[in-house]
Amino acid sequence: MLSRSVKLSLRFMLPLAILLGLFAYIVVPLMDNLTLRWSVRDLDNRSQLLAATLQVPLREDVLLNDKAHIKKLFDGAIEDERLFALGFCDPSGKLLYKTYTYPQSLGCWDKPADGSKQKSLVQLPRGPVHVADTPIEDNGTALGRLILVHDMSFIERRSAETTKYVLIFFALLGVAIAFLTLLVSHLSWRGWLASLNDVLRGQLLPRDVQSTAPGAPPPAPPPEMEPLIGELRSLLEEYHEERQSSSSGNSAEWAPEKLKALLQQDLAGDQVLVVSNREPYIHEKNKDGTIRVRRPASGLVTAVEAVMRACSGTWIAHGAGSADRETVDRNDHVPVPPKDPSYTLRRVWLTEEEEKGYYYGFANEGLWPLCHIAHVRPVFRSSDWDEYVKVNRRFADAVIKEARTDNPVVLVQDYHFALLPRMVREALPKATIITFWHIPWPNSESFGICPWREEILEGMLGSTILGFHTPFHRKNFLDTVDRYLETRIEPEASTISYGNELTQVEDYPISIAWPDYPDTQPVEQCRTEIRQLLGVPEDHLLAFGVDRLDYTKGILERFQAVESMLELHPAMIGKFSFVQIAAPSRSDLEEYMNFEQRVRKLAARVNDRFGSDGYLPIILKIEHHEQAELQRYFRACEVCMVTSLHDGMNLVAKEFIAARDDERGALVLSQFTGAARELHEALIINPYHIEQGAEALYRGLTMPPVEQRERMRSMRDRVRRFNVYRWAGHMLLDAARLRKREKVMQKIRSHSRGNLRRVG
Repeated sequence: MLSRSVKLSLRFMLPLAILLGLFAYIVVPLMDNLTLRWSVRDLDNRSQLLAATLQVPLREDVLLNDKAHIKKLFDGAIEDERLFALGFCDPSGKLLYKTYTYPQSLGCWDKPADGSKQKSLVQLPRGPVHVADTPIEDNGTALGRLILVHDMSFIERRSAETTKYVLIFFALLGVAIAFLTLLVSHLSWRGWLASLNDVLRGQLLPRDVQSTAPGAPPPAPPPEMEPLIGELRSLLEEYHEERQSSSSGNSAEWAPEKLKALLQQDLAGDQVLVVSNREPYIHEKNKDGTIRVRRPASGLVTAVEAVMRACSGTWIAHGAGSADRETVDRNDHVPVPPKDPSYTLRRVWLTEEEEKGYYYGFANEGLWPLCHIAHVRPVFRSSDWDEYVKVNRRFADAVIKEARTDNPVVLVQDYHFALLPRMVREALPKATIITFWHIPWPNSESFGICPWREEILEGMLGSTILGFHTPFHRKNFLDTVDRYLETRIEPEASTISYGNELTQVEDYPISIAWPDYPDTQPVEQCRTEIRQLLGVPEDHLLAFGVDRLDYTKGILERFQAVESMLELHPAMIGKFSFVQIAAPSRSDLEEYMNFEQRVRKLAARVNDRFGSDGYLPIILKIEHHEQAELQRYFRACEVCMVTSLHDGMNLVAKEFIAARDDERGALVLSQFTGAARELHEALIINPYHIEQGAEALYRGLTMPPVEQRERMRSMRDRVRRFNVYRWAGHMLLDAARLRKREKVMQKIRSHSRGNLRRVG
C-alpha cells in the first residue's frame, strides 16, 4: 500500500515539478529583464544628476583650458563606487580629457540614433557598462560632450540574488501545493473507493451497521438495485473495451461501415426514418417531355443523404418536382439514388394553400428571420400557423405509417417540423426521435416574439435527442425553455425533463462525407476548363461563392468587399473576377424577389465601374448547379468566400476544403457561421466590415503557397476526422445511452412499486 501511495505521489509530483520548473524557466528571464530595465533607468537618472553637478565647474575649466583642475574634478567624481570613468570630447569628436579608467576602445561614444535606452549598454572586455553623454554649452555655443561611464557589475549580483530567491520561492510553493493536494486527494480517494466498492459489491448499508462475519460474503443488494448495478458494470466493461481499442490503435475513423455497425449493435438494427421538407432527389420534366433528376443545393441534403446511404431506411419529404408524382409507386415510394439505390424516398404531397402557409408563410416568413436575426422582420399569421400544424400532422402520420416497429429511429430535420416530435411520440412512445435544428437558435427574449412559442418548445421536447450546431445555440435553447416552460433542467448533464420524459440537448457540429473523388478531374484541368468556360485568361485569379439566393448569406456584403478590394488594390482590375452562383430560393416571397433585384443591381454597378470589354469583375449566375459542377469551381478558384450574416454551420466551407486535395486555395469565412468555430485556419472576418472582407480577399489571392498548404492541410485533417458519419454516430450513441438509461430507470421504478405493494 505504501509503495502504491509513493507511486501515486510521484505521478503527481513529477508533472507538478515539471510545470513549476517551466514556470520558473519563463519567470526568471522576465525578472532578469525587468531588473535590467530598472537598473538602466536608475543609471540614466544618476547620469543626469552627475552631469548637472559637474556641468558648471567643467564649463569654466574648459573655457580656461585648466587641465589640472579638470583632472582633479574627474578623479574626485569617479570615487563613486558605480561611476567607472569620465571623458570629455570637443565638437569635432576628439577626446580631450579623460580619467585613467576611461576605456580606450570607447572613444567619443555616439548616442544611438533611435534614443533606445537599451543601446546605452556597451559590452567591454571587463564586462558591460552604461554610457551616457551630456552636451556642455556656453551661451548657446557647443563646447563639447561630457561622457559618463557607469560600472554594471552590481546588476549581475542583484540578478543572481533575485534568481536564487525566486527559485527558493517556487520550490517551497511546489512542496506546499503537493503536500496539500496529496493529502486532500488521498482522503477523497479512500472515501470514493470505499463507496464504489460498496456499490459494485452490493454493500449499500453503512459499514457501522453491517454484521457480516469476517471472511463471509457481503450481503446481497436489494432487488431494486440489481439492474442499476448490472448497468454500471456493463458501462465499465464498455469503457474498458473502448480504452483497449484506442490504446492498441485499432479505433477506426468514422465511416459508413462504422455507422452501420453502431446501428446494429447499440440500436438493435432499428429502422431509420428521416423527415425533412426538402427531398434529396427531385424529378423534373424537361420541355421535350423527358424526365431529369436534380440534386437540390442544400447543406442539409448533402449531409443527411450520406447518412441515409450508410444506414438505408426511408426518407420522408415534400414532393415538389414537376415529375415527382410520375416516378413514385402506389405507396408514393421511389428508390434512390437513381443509379445505385440504397434507401427509399417517400414523398408527401401538399396543396398550394398548405405549401404557402406552412412553408412560405410560418416557416420562412416567421421562423427563418426570427432565428437568423438578419434584419428582416418576422411575420406571424394565424392562418400560416394552422397550415404549419396541419402539415406537421401530415408528416407525422407518414412517419407512423412507414414505421414497421414501435421503436424506429426517427431523424427529424430542421425548423419545418418543430411540432412533429411530440406528435410521433404520442403514437410511438418507444421511438428514438433525434431532432436536429440546422439553423441558429436565438436568445430567449428574441424567441418570445413568436406567438406560439410554448407549442413549438413542447413539440421539440418530444425528442429523445435535440441537436444544435454550436454550444451557443444549445445554451440559448436551454434558456428559452427555462423561461417559457415549467421543466426540470440539468445544466451539467444538458437534459430537460418535461412531462415525465427526458430530452438530451447537445451541440453536434454537422459536417460532410469525406470524399475520395474517384471521378473528379485533376485540379489543373478544372482550372483550365473553368477559365475557358468563363472566357478569362489562364492566369486570371478567381474567387468563388455558392449559396442559395438568401438575405442571410451575405451576398451583398460580399460584392461590396469585392468592390472595396478593387478600390484599394487597383492592380487587380482586369486580373481578377469573383464568380457567384446563387441558386434561386423562395422566389415567391416578396422579400426574396426584392433581394434578387438588389443583388443584380449591385453586381451591375460594380461591373460598370471596373469592367471593360470582355472583362467582368463579378460574374453572377442565378441558377441551379449540380454538385459535380460546383466541385470543379471549388478546385479551380484561388479563394472561396463564405460570408453569411448568421448561419447554423454553412457546409459550403467544408465542401471547398474537401475538394482541395492539392492543399491549395484560401477560405474567407464569416465569424457568424458555425464553421468558424472549427476552421480556425480560415481567414475569419466580420462580413459587416466591408474593408476587412476586402483585405481578407486580397490576402487570400496573394497568399504564398507554403501558407496555403499549412492552413489547408490542418483544415482538411479536421474535416476528414470530424465528418458527417461522426456527427450522426454521436447522436445515435447518445440516443442509445439515453434509451439504456430510461430502461434502467423503468426497471428501478417497477421494482420500487413492487416492493411498496408487498409492504402494503
